[in-house]
Amino acid sequence: MDSPESEFLNRQQAFAREEERFKRKANAMGWLRLAIFIAGAVSCGYLFYYNQNSLGFVVLLVAYIFFLVALKKHTKLQYNQKHNRFLKNINEAEIERLNGKLNPFESGSQFKNAKHPYTADLDIFGEHSVYQLINRAVTSIGKEKIANWLSNAASVLDITERQETVAELAPDIDWRQHLQAKALHYKHQVEEPFLFFDWLKAPDFYRDKAWLKVATFILPLLTIGSIVLFFSGFTGYPAVIFMLVQYLLCYKYAAARDDYYEKSSGMYDVLRSYRDMLRHLENRPSQAKKLNTLKQNLVIAGQPASVQIHRLAVIVEYLAARMNVYMSFILNAVLMWDFYWMYRLERWKKHVAPDLEHILDVIAETEALASLAAFSYAYPQYAQPTLSQIPFEVDAGELGHPLIFTQQRITNNFKMAGAGHTCIITGSNMSGKSTFLRTLGVNMVLALAGSVVCARQFRLYPVQVFTAMRTEDNLAESTSSFYAELKRLRQLLDLTTDTTPVFYLLDEILKGTNSRDRHEGAKALIRQMHTRNAAGLVSTHDLELGGMQQDHPEYITNYSFNSTIEEDKILFDYKLQPGLCHSFNASKLMQLMGIEIDK
Repeated sequence: MDSPESEFLNRQQAFAREEERFKRKANAMGWLRLAIFIAGAVSCGYLFYYNQNSLGFVVLLVAYIFFLVALKKHTKLQYNQKHNRFLKNINEAEIERLNGKLNPFESGSQFKNAKHPYTADLDIFGEHSVYQLINRAVTSIGKEKIANWLSNAASVLDITERQETVAELAPDIDWRQHLQAKALHYKHQVEEPFLFFDWLKAPDFYRDKAWLKVATFILPLLTIGSIVLFFSGFTGYPAVIFMLVQYLLCYKYAAARDDYYEKSSGMYDVLRSYRDMLRHLENRPSQAKKLNTLKQNLVIAGQPASVQIHRLAVIVEYLAARMNVYMSFILNAVLMWDFYWMYRLERWKKHVAPDLEHILDVIAETEALASLAAFSYAYPQYAQPTLSQIPFEVDAGELGHPLIFTQQRITNNFKMAGAGHTCIITGSNMSGKSTFLRTLGVNMVLALAGSVVCARQFRLYPVQVFTAMRTEDNLAESTSSFYAELKRLRQLLDLTTDTTPVFYLLDEILKGTNSRDRHEGAKALIRQMHTRNAAGLVSTHDLELGGMQQDHPEYITNYSFNSTIEEDKILFDYKLQPGLCHSFNASKLMQLMGIEIDK
């Protein structure tokens, strides 16, 4: 089997060839359309000029039919050309991710939350983030779903169902990438459709206007009948009167008509995207329980959800006909066009709108599952985590950080278990303490989202992850870094009063105060955490803090990162070792920076 990178490269090249093939066909069909138009126009002009009117109309009809057929084929060829271009780009993006180039991808910065228990410290969102590594969603609802999964630990049932689905979808690269490409066709039209869908829940326009509903159907019939009679030799006054009545009704309810148009404007392409994605899911045979559940729930009012969304798309498209002022005037004066499609939309709302939120959630969840599966496929060496029933157990083999490029990544083994247990990580400067805390935290977040993790094997007890690593001054709130850290620790204390098990990762806590207060405060916090439904890791330069293991070996374990100094170089191996740190490099680092240290 080819490596993922080879597979992506082969697919990228194949889709590039297909894109070029469809481009040539589309160009040829474009010229054929032009030829049909010119031939039809010249032939009709010639025949009408020589009074061959009957034959002229036949030629006009035939030319029109041929032109429509050519137009349909041209549109299909252009769609296929774009589709293959999107598939080519998707595979190029996968190669960039494998090479650690995440900058081109959406950062998810809109989901940043400094007060969240862990996302800010673990680079879940932002530049060079986990979100950029995982997300393949195109729709705004899909992106939000992935952000939600990365921000909140799933239940045990959801984790196992997602893992099963990821295992099924991961090798099905064709299905996943076509799902993504179908969404990309309409990506740039409307990024935020939520106002439209909220508006669909609003009260009906026709609710207290039964007479207008009747007029919507009766007046166009009377108008058309009057027009037919006029061309048959009868007076045209009835037609004028009926058209005037329709125009006055349009004027009276102009605000409502404008509201319908403004709320639905631009939604046609988004709905087509949803329709195509739903159809793609509906047509997929599946063994995974989660996918089957999603598919079974996609029957709305006796019809597949894709059909119902298509109907909504058609309604929205016809409502948009009023963009042409002259066409809108004629259609509304003769057919009460806007009122008819407003009525159709309200009928759709009555039967389908109650299930719309569920339909959108299925689309979002499908994109999120496909994203996790794409991540799993791209890194076949990553492990699917197993869930432990031993409180606070973490057992990781060859654990690495997924955001560190493979060639630079150093892995470590780590084990711990037991409520109230704290592992104290000591180490010299830049030796890897903070990176290890983030490595463990990121992989726990991935595991609790139902994803594979950057490890050979990984077992953990389901927990709420909490971090305190990047506390900074906040001038807007007049908050010092030390006080910001105290507020963060207060958040941890509040979180651990609940029954939810909390796994904390604390980096250099209380670093904004003197060494004595820092030492006593850290000891007090660790002792307090021992009495809570919590466990975790604390990194520190304070070797005395590691002395707690002698007094409390039942719930304190020491680990360390060390460095060596050879000539004027400081060497790091970034390997986690049991026990306290035995090497220090701060003085040497200061010397290397030009600070004169007395020896």
